[in-house]
Amino acid sequence: MAALFVRNLQPLQYEPAHTAQEIVTWYAARLHLGLWGLLIALPLAVLVSGSATLLHRWRNEVELRQAARQTLASLRTHLPTALVAGATFAAAGVLSIVALHILSD
Repeated sequence: MAALFVRNLQPLQYEPAHTAQEIVTWYAARLHLGLWGLLIALPLAVLVSGSATLLHRWRNEVELRQAARQTLASLRTHLPTALVAGATFAAAGVLSIVALHILSD
């Protein structure tokens, strides 16, 4: 995804746009490797290893559990504000993606 973004920053004859274009071309020629490797296998590996790490830390650190309980209690108290903040951040993310898409055309 970063290569797709970087190749649009400047003309392709300049670096790093040229190298990014080569990466995009290489993966475009190998759809199954790109699709399975990048879009499924790598995020799955991060999900599994991250979950294992979080579970290990959750079991071994009392302070982490106490901090999580305090955070959840605070969120329950200020739930409407937390929902508005979450929607605002989501809207900012969508707006950023749309702006990048418009700039790339």
